[in-house]
Order: sequence, then structure tokens, then C-alpha cells
Amino acid sequence: MSIDFEIYSPVHQIHDKLFDEQGLKVFIKRDDLIHPIISGNKWRKLKYLLNEAQSQNKTHLVTFGGAYSNHLLATAAAAAKFGFKSTGFVRGEEVNNDTLFLCRLHGMNLKFTDRESYRDKESLFNKHFANDNEVFFIDEGGSSALGAKGCSELMAELSETFDHIICACGTGTTAAGIINGITDHQLLTQFHGVPVLKNGEFLRKGIDPFLEKPSTYHLHTDYHFGGYGKVNDDLICFVKQFVASTGILIEPIYTGKMLYALYDLAAQNYFLPGSRILAIHTGGIWGLLGMKDKFKI
Repeated sequence: MSIDFEIYSPVHQIHDKLFDEQGLKVFIKRDDLIHPIISGNKWRKLKYLLNEAQSQNKTHLVTFGGAYSNHLLATAAAAAKFGFKSTGFVRGEEVNNDTLFLCRLHGMNLKFTDRESYRDKESLFNKHFANDNEVFFIDEGGSSALGAKGCSELMAELSETFDHIICACGTGTTAAGIINGITDHQLLTQFHGVPVLKNGEFLRKGIDPFLEKPSTYHLHTDYHFGGYGKVNDDLICFVKQFVASTGILIEPIYTGKMLYALYDLAAQNYFLPGSRILAIHTGGIWGLLGMKDKFKI
């Protein structure tokens, strides 16, 4: 039996004075509504990986992430939902936080790992599970060709076409999948990725290997706010204002940075008047749990 569940991910228009002044029609695809925990690109990247694990008769999912990893939490929840055991290697010293509490609540066994050992995930996996035929390796963030395949399906869900699609980028798998979807549907849509890490051009190395055909796309690398998980007062203020004015919950680690970039690019007249733009909400709102002290509310 195939591992799947019905996706509910509507497209809503974002109304804002800035977009009206620029003559832009801006929409957001609400992948955060796919599942309370296995949301956004997390489910899209996991779907075919879990099916592959099932086809190989694997019963134990092993993956990797930081102490506030949405991927770890989504994998724990997916494992529980579909009858797998799960183990997560956590980068860094042992800590207790809300995210890891939820991972444990879903049955995930956590192995805290020093940062040097964490860099070589395959060696780490083999050290602990080399002789275990029941385990299935899932890379950090679900990075894989199968993950990109799941993300490509997003394009088939759209009933309208867009001039631009913009999405946050962490590993590049989601970006590759969406670009493949654009190519498969023979669209003229331009893809824009917003890396959430410093020196984001390196993400081309994470995107290009998963592309079905060489494609042109844009990376906007100036919106990392200091690096992964880094924020400043401007970003926090933007997130607070966006949530309060739209009722759409976002976090400042991924979707917040992407939307900040979208608004900033629009203010700089980057998009031609009349453009239709689709922003992808990639879920991950549990990332807010690690940012509560930044909001000062």
C-alpha cells in the first residue's frame, strides 16, 4: 500500500498597499496547511522516501538535524503515522527544548552528536547501524532526488499560471523539485530561491544535481540576516506585522526571510507591473518555538 494522504494546500491572495502600487498580484500557497506537523515541503520531501523505505521492507527511519529541526519533527510524526520506528541524530550538545520534546513524544530516539562527527553523516549512520537491515537512511532535510520528486508535484496542484514563483531554500531539494515541475509543465514561470544561509550561491550545488534538465533560476542571497537561524529586529518586526495583518502564521527562519525578500524586491521595482507572483509557504512554523525570546511579546 502506497504511503500518502490527501493534501490540502490552498492558494490565497495577499493584499497589500505595496503590491497595489506596484501593479502586482501576489499569492501564497499554503503548504503549511498540509498537516499540523508534517507540513509544507517536509511532507513533500518525505513522501517518496517513506514509500521507498516501505518497498525495501525497512521498519526504522534514521535521519539528521539540529536541535530545532522541523525535519526531525516531521520525520518523527511521519514515522509514527505510518508505523515506522525513528531515530534522529541531533547536531551539538544534549539539550531539552519544545521541538525535541515533540520528537520524543512521537517516539523518536534522539542521539546527540558532536559537530565534527555530524559532518560525515554516512559514517555516523554506518557506525551505529551498519549491521541493521531494518534501517533506512534519510539525509538531513530530506535532501534527495526522491525529495525533489515530491516537491515537483506542487506545480500540478496549481489551477492558474504565475510569472514568478519564490521559495525559501535550505538544502536546495525543494527548489529543484519546483523547477522540475515548471519544466515538466512547459511553463515560462521564473523561479526565485531565497537562501536562508550565508553565501547562498553554494546552494546551486544542492539544486543542480536534482534538476531533470539544465534550467535558469534566480537566487537572492542577501536575505539570510546573518546565517541559518539568525534574525534581527527588522525581520522579527516584519514577521509580527505580516502575521497580524494577514492571519497567516509564519516563522523567521524560512518563510519569514522569503517573504521579507519578496516585499523588498517589490519595493525596488524588481518585478514588472502586472506580474503574478506565487510565494510558497513551506510550513515549519514549529520553528517559532526556538524564537519566542526574540519576539518580546
